[in-house]
Amino acid sequence: MKAFKPNKPNYKFRYNVVITGVYLVGIILLVQLFNLQIIHGAEYRETSNTRLTRESTLKAARGAITDRSGEKIVDTTTSFSLEMYKSKIDNYTLNDTLLKIANVLEQNNSNYIDDFPISVNPFAFQYQDEERQKKWKTSNKLDENLTAEEAFYKFKEKYKIENENVEETRKIIAMRYHISQEGYSATKSVTLANNISVECFNIFNEQKDSFPGINTVTMPVRYYPKGTLASHIIGYTQKITKDQYKVEKDNGYTINDFYGQAGIEKIAEKYLKGTDGIKQIDMAVDGTITDENVRQEAIQGSDVILTIDANLQAVTEQALKNNVEKIRNGGFSETSNATGGAMVVMDVKTGEILAMASYPDYDPSQFTFGIAPEIYNWYNDSTYKPLRNRAIQEIYQPGSIYKMVTAVTGLETGVITKTTKINDTGRYTYYKDFQPYCWNHSGHGWMNVTSAIQHSCNYFFYETGRLAGIDNLARYTKYFGLGKKTGIELPGEEKGRLNERTQGETWNPGNTIQAAIGQLNNLFTPIQMAKYTSMLANGGNVVKPTIIKAIKNVDGTEVAREEYEAYFNEKLGISEDTNDGITINPENLKVVLQGMKSVTSERGGTAYSYFKNFNIEVGGKTGSAQAGTDKNGNEITHAWFIGFAPFDDPEIAVVILVENGGHGGYTAEAARDVMAQYFGMNANQVTEDVTAIPYTQTQN
Repeated sequence: MKAFKPNKPNYKFRYNVVITGVYLVGIILLVQLFNLQIIHGAEYRETSNTRLTRESTLKAARGAITDRSGEKIVDTTTSFSLEMYKSKIDNYTLNDTLLKIANVLEQNNSNYIDDFPISVNPFAFQYQDEERQKKWKTSNKLDENLTAEEAFYKFKEKYKIENENVEETRKIIAMRYHISQEGYSATKSVTLANNISVECFNIFNEQKDSFPGINTVTMPVRYYPKGTLASHIIGYTQKITKDQYKVEKDNGYTINDFYGQAGIEKIAEKYLKGTDGIKQIDMAVDGTITDENVRQEAIQGSDVILTIDANLQAVTEQALKNNVEKIRNGGFSETSNATGGAMVVMDVKTGEILAMASYPDYDPSQFTFGIAPEIYNWYNDSTYKPLRNRAIQEIYQPGSIYKMVTAVTGLETGVITKTTKINDTGRYTYYKDFQPYCWNHSGHGWMNVTSAIQHSCNYFFYETGRLAGIDNLARYTKYFGLGKKTGIELPGEEKGRLNERTQGETWNPGNTIQAAIGQLNNLFTPIQMAKYTSMLANGGNVVKPTIIKAIKNVDGTEVAREEYEAYFNEKLGISEDTNDGITINPENLKVVLQGMKSVTSERGGTAYSYFKNFNIEVGGKTGSAQAGTDKNGNEITHAWFIGFAPFDDPEIAVVILVENGGHGGYTAEAARDVMAQYFGMNANQVTEDVTAIPYTQTQN
């Protein structure tokens, strides 16, 4: 066979064709490049220089906060804001644009952000505190001796404002000052106004060419359909602080984001926030928007379902408010300057919080777009402390409601039995140097543990506490969850304090008998008392208070309880609870509970007048705890009631505390009204004897 030989003429022809094609393509590219760079170069450069592409954030709606049935307590609605990007306009045009923006906002019931602390006509600093004035002047490189008028004109000169109208000049200064504080660039906007009206939104959209650099934003904002309901539980959101931003900037936050600052809004921020989307904006260098398109949709945050019942919460808040004001206004047998209070309703078996109230409350919607200084100052400086959740953030002497701890300790350690009787002679004389009286100075006579609880006999518990000793008292106090955090899923919970002997400490025996009646260093929160009451009612079983029932994602799935509990415990610093191996003899507990029943159902019981006609049997205990004196030297006596119902098959525990409420018996009325709501009764049909003689527990 002959070897194949290529046809040389054909081979050369194909080669020449390829080479010719390459040259032609090269020539075409050179011609096109010449066309782009030389012939139309200036035109294309001008077009390029007048176009900017920016990415804007599409804010995700925060998840809702609902009650146990799904009724929304906090939701999200749509709001409009106005922002501005830095553009290539001169100083005169910028000042003129800002003045026009301010006028449009004011004429259409909207406000621009105004942080400038100088008012005009007359000139005055808005800071009343001279130290704040000096600090502000220093931070703005002004002489600390400048008057308000002199400082004003320094800013007018700084921003090169040519307008001679003082009020119009101030508008420009205020907006320029805000921009300088926040900063902005061609790719980073500054928010000029929040929650603008629909009229403003339409004007700015329709006349964008007249307002260089502006952009209108549709954004989700917090909405409170129930007003102030559960304000201390849900908390509030505000613009993220600089410190918070430093921590969160790598987690998708911007300096203009809103952030949970208290309550559920704060602790569940991770779940509520959602994931922001991305919008691409094309703008000319003069700030005019030429095109917009969504590159990534926003994803709404998860919903947090609370354990509370909205209707029961409303009744609890009203009952607490009515009780505090009735005590303050002399609605009982005497007047006491009650300053506030707290109330907790708990499921005794699960620890679920069905209602939690703190009075006075506050309006969370006031914080959304920046709270007015005078309101914020009142919230912070008022002696009534409306921002404090008294149910978990304040600690109080428990007084007589602690006596069941002493009773259980005595019975469990065997220093007393259910048949032990102690003769109350009025004055406890075991110690020579400390001989306190029972609240009934004449004495109650011979009493067993049940009757001692019924009549709240101090003497009986002095003796029981002495016999049991402080170490045993402390051990059972801890078992009931007193003096340590409950682990409720809310920030700011106080630990409290209990009477106990520390290693190497010399303990004064007289302190033990004070501790036994809930005085001395015993300081507990109302939620701790709710846990304690629930454990008494449920047979001594430990419960963990909880206020979150579930967390639901936008796709309908639920976050695993183990996941979010571990997350919350880490954030709150909660460790696993231990019971020190304690179990309570049911027979001993039955004796104690019988005493609590007699408090509400038998004559002589300290809450009998409020429950004598109640349709459900209730176990309860009142407490009146001395807490020192006020600034005028008047004695402060906190008023407590703890109770559970129904007595034979307990479902709920109710705890109420009124600061300086005078007498524990006064608070039983509010607890009764809440129980009536829970069990579907009409509280208005319940009558009471307001002439019943109360008592005040004393230390000596």
